[in-house]
Amino acid sequence: MGIRSLAAELLPAALQGRSRTPEPEQTPAEAASFAGLTDKLAYLSKGDLKLVREAYKFADEAHLGQFRASGLPYITHPLAVAGLCADWRLDVQAVMAALLHDTIEDQGVTKTELIERFGAPTADLVDGLTKLDKLQFSTREESQAESFRKMLLAMARDVRVILVKLADRLHNMRMMDAMAANKRSRIARETLEIYAPIAHRLGLNQTYRELQELSFQYLHPWRHGALAKAIKRARGYRRDIVERVQRDVERAFGAQKMKVEVTGREKTVYSIYRKMREKHAGFAQVNDIFGFRIVVATLPECYLAIGVLHQLYKPVPGRFKDYIAIPKANGYQSLHTTLVSPLGTAVEFQVRTDEMHAVAERGIAAHWIYKTNGKSDSQEAQRMGALWLQSLIDIQDETRDSAEFLEHVKIDLYPDAVYVFTPRSKILALPRGATPVDFAYAIHSDVGDHVVAAKVNGEPVALHTELRSGDVVEVITAPGARPSPGWLHMVRTGRARSKIRHYLKNLEAEESQSLGEKLLGQALRAEGLQAPSSDPDDADAAAVWQQLTRWSGNRNRGELLTDIGLGKKIATIVAKRLAGLLAERGIRPDAVMLTMGRYASDDTTPTQGVVFVDGSEGASVQMAHCCRPIPGDQIAGYLGRGEGLVVHTSECQVGRRLFERDSERWMRVEWAEELTRSFPTTVVALVHNGKGVLAQIASAVAAAEADITHLDMDQEPAAETTELRLLVSVRDRVHLAEVLRTLRRAPAVLRVWRYKPGQA
Repeated sequence: MGIRSLAAELLPAALQGRSRTPEPEQTPAEAASFAGLTDKLAYLSKGDLKLVREAYKFADEAHLGQFRASGLPYITHPLAVAGLCADWRLDVQAVMAALLHDTIEDQGVTKTELIERFGAPTADLVDGLTKLDKLQFSTREESQAESFRKMLLAMARDVRVILVKLADRLHNMRMMDAMAANKRSRIARETLEIYAPIAHRLGLNQTYRELQELSFQYLHPWRHGALAKAIKRARGYRRDIVERVQRDVERAFGAQKMKVEVTGREKTVYSIYRKMREKHAGFAQVNDIFGFRIVVATLPECYLAIGVLHQLYKPVPGRFKDYIAIPKANGYQSLHTTLVSPLGTAVEFQVRTDEMHAVAERGIAAHWIYKTNGKSDSQEAQRMGALWLQSLIDIQDETRDSAEFLEHVKIDLYPDAVYVFTPRSKILALPRGATPVDFAYAIHSDVGDHVVAAKVNGEPVALHTELRSGDVVEVITAPGARPSPGWLHMVRTGRARSKIRHYLKNLEAEESQSLGEKLLGQALRAEGLQAPSSDPDDADAAAVWQQLTRWSGNRNRGELLTDIGLGKKIATIVAKRLAGLLAERGIRPDAVMLTMGRYASDDTTPTQGVVFVDGSEGASVQMAHCCRPIPGDQIAGYLGRGEGLVVHTSECQVGRRLFERDSERWMRVEWAEELTRSFPTTVVALVHNGKGVLAQIASAVAAAEADITHLDMDQEPAAETTELRLLVSVRDRVHLAEVLRTLRRAPAVLRVWRYKPGQA
């Protein structure tokens, strides 16, 4: 059976009407719908065409009687999506998935049914394309983020998922006129922020440009219309320039006996609009609206072509870019140069081979175009795409929250990139604005976790230094170094951000678990009991912990202890429940331990024993910023919900209000005898304005062997006197008294005191 007769046999049931006999007469447009697809599928074998026919019949039956907002039968949409996939010459499984992609979501077809009919690979593709409409989320944003997470992870496992998804989105954007205005705006913004950058990241530039253009048209119809009219007028004014440049270029290559294909092209409305925004320029100032593409036969001819062009017209200095030697992150390869035409206007030229052109327009999808004819140059695009796709899985490993995952992915979708070198001359592509910390994590997560310093082009630089193309970057690591929370403000790659967050969360969880274990142990001693063993081989103890975690709603013992350390669970309440479980097993309170627990209690504060603070506690124990306690102060601990243990001074007004509202969350805290660090506190100095005042203050603090970690001053214009607020690190109250005495001796200082909440 020929393709034409096959197309006639497979006319959509939705176009034929519900009755199959007798068949009504079809219009030419109806008859061409599937015929157009089968014409595009000529690259498939007869066996593959048969599979496509079966998928089409199944989708046609599933969508029977269903219509799109435009009024067209729904089957026209899967047909169009399959046609776009056929333009990329994707394999039979991808084309079948395109035809079936809405059957699970819209028609209640199960994945099992698809596996039985079309095999597991096709069913997996369809499942990866299905939205999470059956799950319930608290907000639409959360649902959207989870849908993207599932789609992107399915894409990481099989890139055909995103290719079909992009084809689906492109056809929906082309048909958006029939939708409500608010829905058009939402979908257009989503496309511009997510789908268009994904297309660019995977090198599908033709799809990327069209998605951008359509999104701009629906988001800002007035701006799009005004710019389109301006471009149309400019097209008429500049037609002579374009025709003359094309004649000159063709004549120059003809003289060199080089066979080339010269194509004039016009920038999209959105790209011109973006350039106007970036340069803060009017339409008249954007002069490179037109450009030319030169396609040659071989790679060496690309460089020969540049020589011919530079002999023909003068190049603009600094505008030559070699993306062949150093491809873009998405695998794009071309030579770019900007020349000055005879009429003084700047004209951009792109020079590439035929296969580079296919990769430039179709990106990772070009792999399928050259898959069957033995060419391998397109593997660079495939490799570049695969690196990014693998990074999605790496990010997912550290990020369980869908919104956070989407945030990391968005960071990596920025198209601008810088190209830097390792000391061994390996090239790395990083987003514009990337720092040495991004570079370190791009090499390996262990390198990033332990980086302490960096050199750029042999010179030491700060870790927040912005890298530039061509920089040779070397990072220095130390075994004891750890990521800092401040790094989150300086990194630009999603990989670095997710790795840092993952490390900090694990560190906080470990510290909180240790604190929780201590708090629960102290609460149990107040009950006259010891905590059951944590040994998994102790069956009785394991059973007790299992009952306790089931009661608390935690998954395991470690999670329960972490919740106690973070203040999400109260240790005394958990301890009483645990005491009840132990009593059921015949374990009674020990009289000696019970007496010791009561002896340690306080009449005014519900006791869980005493927590000793030495400064080494990390994220699980924090000094309150309101009162900034230091050793020697009377202190108390507040177990905030999800914040861990926050230490306040006993006279802190903020702490007292918290005690009145939530007294059961307070516990006894004391300073340890051996302290591991200094502690910051706030000192206020009233000073005479004049030259050298800050130098006097800094000298006095240094003389007292203390450090100024932060300084604030009045915002009002300078008067005769000014208040300086210093954050000073001291060992204890005795050391603070020495700092205050030294400051009072400074000539410019009128008065100095330690700041406390509620104090004037």
